Amino acid sequence: MDTKPRFANRPLPVVASSLLILAFACGRKEDPQVSTMATDVPVSATLVKKQKLESSLSLVGTTNARADVNVISETHGTTMAVYVKVGMQVKVGTVLVQVDDEIPRSTKSAAEISFQKAQRDFLRAEDLYQENSISLSQLDASRLALKSADNQLDIATRQLENTRIKSPISGTVNARYVEPGTMVQQGMAVANIVDISTLKVRVNVSEQEAFRLKPRDHVEITTDVYPGATFDGTIDNIASKGDEAHTYPVEIIVPNSNTYPLKAGMFARIAFKSIAPTEALTIPRGALIGSIKDAQVFVVQGNIASLRQVIIGNQSADLLEVASGLAEGDTVVISGQNNLVDKTRVQIVSTQR
Repeated sequence: MDTKPRFANRPLPVVASSLLILAFACGRKEDPQVSTMATDVPVSATLVKKQKLESSLSLVGTTNARADVNVISETHGTTMAVYVKVGMQVKVGTVLVQVDDEIPRSTKSAAEISFQKAQRDFLRAEDLYQENSISLSQLDASRLALKSADNQLDIATRQLENTRIKSPISGTVNARYVEPGTMVQQGMAVANIVDISTLKVRVNVSEQEAFRLKPRDHVEITTDVYPGATFDGTIDNIASKGDEAHTYPVEIIVPNSNTYPLKAGMFARIAFKSIAPTEALTIPRGALIGSIKDAQVFVVQGNIASLRQVIIGNQSADLLEVASGLAEGDTVVISGQNNLVDKTRVQIVSTQR
């Protein structure tokens, strides 16, 4: 009996070739699941759904004085005395500056004499007219002379009063621009008075927010100067005309605090609390591609992610309102978008509820 192996007489290259063909055939067997994972991009997704959107609007504005007035001189002359200094509290009518009043005082005295004479002449003319000693036209001339003298006395009195320059408002002297001996001209500012008993906070809001706010809405105001302190404010007015950036100035009234006094010109953060939550189609901020004004998302249908343009409405801290472009129940990608282009095959590995 021949005990040699069957392939002992075969040439060695033929055996080697058979083994290589067998190995190649085995290597071509693929696991369908492994192939899919190698070609589909893994992503996380969520469903577009309706839910209440909490609108949290917080903006930075600037505090302004309730009144900020430059006190203007209505006369000219040499400053004889200055009665206030910077930081002093003044009331309405407080005399700030005294200008030389010698000439205005003399002018008023002359006007008083002229008025008294005209008054006596008119009374005499009335008596003469009753006696038919003068005509009606002569009586009218006497009456007009009295009126003219009265007007001249009013002017002289006002000119004398103008030498005592007074504060038109109550407040704090923020600056003074004259010293004793300064030559004051008519129309020249002598001091600046600010009233910060109540402050006005001014801030600009977007077009959408301008229509969601209304006068008398309450707001909360905080500053970096007083961490933890909160000031209550009320919206006073919303501008009817926007600026070049399409924002609308809003003015908020805030009573000043004795415990935490504020100054004009400070930065303040305004939290608008009156905006009611609205129910809307929403997506997480993480789904957004691009800016709010040019928003896009990837929508998954089957296992294909398609790029879609959307319009974003209101915003909250984590959610965005979808005004158009999506429907309730659509699946959008919230993680993994960086690896996608339009019409990419994807595999959803996790779904956010």
